[in-house]
Amino acid sequence: MRLLNWVNTRVAGKSKAMPGKRLLILRRLTLVTGLVILAFANRTPAAAAATPGEPSAMASSRIPAGHLQQYSDLALTWMQEYLRIDTTNPPGHEMRAVSFYKNILDQEGIENHVFEYTPGRGDLWARLPHTTPEAKRPIILLNHMDVVTSDAAHWKVPPFSGEIKDGWLWGRGAQDMKDEGLAQLVVMVMLKREKVELDRDVIFLAVADEEADGTGTDWFIAHQRDLLENAEFLINEGGENLLANGKVKYVGVDVGEKTTFWLHVVAHGRPGHASRPNPDSAPNRLVHALNRILAYQTPLKVLPVVEEFLREMAPYEPPEEAREYRNIRKAIREVKFQQEVENDESLNFLLRDTISLTMLGGSEQTNVIPPEAWANLDVRILPGGDPKALLANIRRVVEDPNVTVEPLNAEFREANYSPTNTPLYEAIREVSAKYFPGTPVVPHITSGYTENQRYRPLGISSYGFSPYSATEEEGNTEHGNDERIRVEEVRQGPRILFDVVAAVAGSK
Repeated sequence: MRLLNWVNTRVAGKSKAMPGKRLLILRRLTLVTGLVILAFANRTPAAAAATPGEPSAMASSRIPAGHLQQYSDLALTWMQEYLRIDTTNPPGHEMRAVSFYKNILDQEGIENHVFEYTPGRGDLWARLPHTTPEAKRPIILLNHMDVVTSDAAHWKVPPFSGEIKDGWLWGRGAQDMKDEGLAQLVVMVMLKREKVELDRDVIFLAVADEEADGTGTDWFIAHQRDLLENAEFLINEGGENLLANGKVKYVGVDVGEKTTFWLHVVAHGRPGHASRPNPDSAPNRLVHALNRILAYQTPLKVLPVVEEFLREMAPYEPPEEAREYRNIRKAIREVKFQQEVENDESLNFLLRDTISLTMLGGSEQTNVIPPEAWANLDVRILPGGDPKALLANIRRVVEDPNVTVEPLNAEFREANYSPTNTPLYEAIREVSAKYFPGTPVVPHITSGYTENQRYRPLGISSYGFSPYSATEEEGNTEHGNDERIRVEEVRQGPRILFDVVAAVAGSK
């Protein structure tokens, strides 16, 4: 994938632009020179960031070292315990995870409430209230407790063992998303124990059923909307910090996601014995229709957030690609570039609605020509896209009265995204510059779905941000076999998230 490859091979150069020693010398220059440095830093914040070893204004730097070690140890212990809780969905059984969270929150004296909306399934809400006379709107730390299925026969360790092996902590949910839920829990504990002054409420919300129907979030919004307190910000899964050759190559913040528009294609034809081929059979009609659909290319379009992403990553591309990404609106009108997009799956989904063939069905016997044959299409639509127009175009492309194309789901959730000029996004930039100096922080539109889609219509700026870094191999274990996370990430991640939350919710 070109976008990942270019980051893997080219981003490293930027981190060498201003070494820490040189930066320290510059800070000792005259006030006039200092103003020049400040102006330069405003243009290139990553290059001027503090290195991990030098003093900084991060909130965690004010926590005693002994306390930080305790939080690091707790994170690892609690993560092991959490991974041992089987919340495979279906059926979920998220109340097991609710009990895990509640026991810790109760011990720490953090206000919390449990909502079992159906037997064995529920949500947990907790809150640290603001300490200032006047408060800003709250921030929500959102996570889901359910995990996808796993086949132990294909794992090196049992999926719910929470085993530490070869420097990794193994278990279903280690990447999606018990790791982030655990980090959010530790952040709540750190804020409470360290008596951090808050100018907005910090809400912890763990929900059920994200991996299937989203009933946990839907129930909470429908029945406990007041507990969201007109929140301003939300942090959820979806971020990606790609690690390659021992260095984080970029910090990707999920600011928006595409939405699903699944379609069911059914072809009708004359049935019969397969020993007598029938050109107008349902399977033949289906194949012809699918060939036309898969050859169809939806129009290219550029969202502002995608334009920003490509522009920020342009410096790490070869000259020709850099030119295209700096002026992507012009590039998409060039035939050569259009062909490049079609052959680059990591770029293609950013610039158009996509169509993937995923399921096929026909006869239950090889020697029988069925009266119907069907296929399912996974269609993903960019924010602002029109599903009715896309469906009409697909039907026009099929152009066969014996083939129907219909949506699989009655409800369509319009895709959305959040801006990058908010205090929370800026906090992520500042904290990332401290922990990953010289690394670009870039906005992402993800190809998949997260529950951010459900919270943005409530007026909440919602972002996917991960405090953990992962190699491409580690990231690929999400929903796959041998899901795992490095122990060192489990220990450090909560501190990074703490600094983000404290930067946006801590009283200055």
